[in-house]
Amino acid sequence: MTRICLVRHGQTDWNVALRMQGHRDLPLNRVGEAQALAAGLAFAGTSAAAIYSSDLQRARRTAAPIAEALGLPVVPLVALRERNFGRCEGMTIAEIRATYAADAEAFARRDPDYVPPGGESRRQFRERVIACLQELVDYHPEQNIVVVTHGGVLDAVYQWIHGLPPETPRNYAIPNAGINWICIEERSCSIERWADVTHLTPVGNGPEEP
Repeated sequence: MTRICLVRHGQTDWNVALRMQGHRDLPLNRVGEAQALAAGLAFAGTSAAAIYSSDLQRARRTAAPIAEALGLPVVPLVALRERNFGRCEGMTIAEIRATYAADAEAFARRDPDYVPPGGESRRQFRERVIACLQELVDYHPEQNIVVVTHGGVLDAVYQWIHGLPPETPRNYAIPNAGINWICIEERSCSIERWADVTHLTPVGNGPEEP
């Protein structure tokens, strides 16, 4: 059995403004920096074989205090990036609705096969994420690893574990800097702990979307 601790990156200004971040390389804001430090403290005394992160700076900056607590280097992976929203990145849903109505409608119904121009579909995104996780599991049998990534990645993982199609509406929390433990054994998956934010009480959780 491989245990994976999935951590969503800390808060950014675009989280607060509810803007599509996607592949845009944005820094953490003040709250996000505090969340990253709190996440690092939560891993004190924890052992892991490796820590991986999306290569985008909001994830890497969140991973840094965790890596320090673990005494490990951060390994960045492009495959752990958020979904690519193409031309809609940087926009709010209201702005997308006013500018690209078809994109807004597809996002609203969580169309699994709609590809925003320049981006990727939900299904393509999920396949990328799960393929990456399965490679990590194959590389780390019977070990604990940490993966610092994005809200959309966690959404895809939660659906995959529960056998849900990619268009399933989200009714589960994915907070910034939340800690989530999953177990994978011979392609059988389960959730051990989800959306743990007890370490964030002093600094706050912040918004979840997008």
